[in-house]
Amino acid sequence: MAAFRTLMLAIELATVKRDQAVAQSQAMLRAQVFAQDQMKQLQQYAQETDQRWVQAAQRSTNTELLHHQYQFMGRLNQAIALQDGALASAARRVEDARQHQVQADLRLASLKLVLSQRQATQAKVLQRRDQKEMDEFASQQTQRQLRLQVEND
Repeated sequence: MAAFRTLMLAIELATVKRDQAVAQSQAMLRAQVFAQDQMKQLQQYAQETDQRWVQAAQRSTNTELLHHQYQFMGRLNQAIALQDGALASAARRVEDARQHQVQADLRLASLKLVLSQRQATQAKVLQRRDQKEMDEFASQQTQRQLRLQVEND
């Protein structure tokens, strides 16, 4: 097992990095969901404000109030556009984190594969050595029996 100590350490480190990548990916997903929720709230607020304005405008309207309403809706639409940019940025971060997680998973899997291959190779070497020892022991036993037979004859 000492022969595999370095490889086992590399697997432990790769496991830690993979776990960190998973945590980072989950954090990015939560941030994306939060940004989507904010976008929904902004859009819903804009829609409700528009509906209230239409209802209020049917009763009475003056030019100054109309001007303020257009300015407010313009700013609200700017906020929605900014949030759209934040959503796109969040989506990129989620994809980057996912790619990082995939790379970490692949690294860990490849290290585990190398370990299993080396363990299999070592097991074959040990098996061959044991077989050789058993063959030599059997050969020695046969030679003893032959000597005993020759001596007894």
